[in-house]
Amino acid sequence: MQLWQHVIRMDTDARVDARDDSREADLVLVFGAARFFSAPDFLPRLRAAFPKAAWAGCSTAGEITREGLSEESCLVTAIRFDHTAVRVVDAQVANMEGSRAAGEALGEALTSTGLAGVLVFGVGLQINGSELIEGLTTKVGPKVPVSGGLAGDGGAFKQTWVVSSAGLSDRGVVAVGLYGNQVQLGHGSFGGWEPFGPARKITRATGNILYELDGESALDIYKRYLGDYARDLPGSGLLFPLEILNEHHASMGLIRTILGIDAEKGSLILAGAIEENGYLRLMHANTDGLVHGARQAAGKSMEHLGGQPRSGQGLAILVSCVGRKLVMGDLVDDEIVAVVKQVGEAFAFTGFYSYGEICPMDGFQGCKLHNQTMTVTLVSEN
Repeated sequence: MQLWQHVIRMDTDARVDARDDSREADLVLVFGAARFFSAPDFLPRLRAAFPKAAWAGCSTAGEITREGLSEESCLVTAIRFDHTAVRVVDAQVANMEGSRAAGEALGEALTSTGLAGVLVFGVGLQINGSELIEGLTTKVGPKVPVSGGLAGDGGAFKQTWVVSSAGLSDRGVVAVGLYGNQVQLGHGSFGGWEPFGPARKITRATGNILYELDGESALDIYKRYLGDYARDLPGSGLLFPLEILNEHHASMGLIRTILGIDAEKGSLILAGAIEENGYLRLMHANTDGLVHGARQAAGKSMEHLGGQPRSGQGLAILVSCVGRKLVMGDLVDDEIVAVVKQVGEAFAFTGFYSYGEICPMDGFQGCKLHNQTMTVTLVSEN
């Protein structure tokens, strides 16, 4: 496995001068500011540098490098595998209700003997990430690890982009299938948020719309907890996510971000699905807790990988939530540095701040949409 990385800045020519050997790359991952994706000549210039490669990636709410957060840039990572086959497929999400069908289409196209893992990237708006993943995993099966994230647009929440071998789309999803018995994959996801307030029962909800908690308007309860922060909804909702609990009021390892509100219906619009008659609890954060969570995610990914790459170099893909970036502010690099130190020098790093993180559940089979987490995916070969 060989890797080549390029960082393109907004104020420079969007051109990559690939070396002769990197032009043989099998896969190119692209994570960049939304402005790059709206430039008509951007993708053709990149394709000229890597004519044989398949493509996958998305726009971001900030790019992640080994050195920390990078903004208004584009990270291009070209990969040539020695023993692993790659297949990239894409689908369109016409509306939120079509999310599951798009996931099923990706899964059907990828299902084949030797499928070892999937990377998936989807638009960050007008998509139900939970349904997307449910559809995909229904087809590939619960034992195939799936990871990735939903695109961002710098926190504007107006237009996000996905890039695939078919081109650019603001309604698309793309999935990368990795095939063979010599590819090594490690996954880890952790939040680090702190609970406050009592557990509350979900008494009315449909999909990702939360109407009532304990028989009362969910929006009214949420506003009471937020106090002065309620004036800044829905934006301030990124700072106070909801933790999903089981019937014993214990954490299930899933967090849901508030993406919008409906004042007329008294409801909260969440970034992923929840189940009626389940339980939720509010969360808040401090920087130390989030950094510790990122470190734990990195440690889990290393455990699943079984240690350092057994040959050559590995790739670490970091996907963290835009809400964490907002909470940590100027200290956001601390969570990235924590992951880099834990994973080590044998890996190259890429990734982005997202509107939803995708990763297998620790201790459970199958994959889920996460919110407000740092997720770490490690890829290497035997």
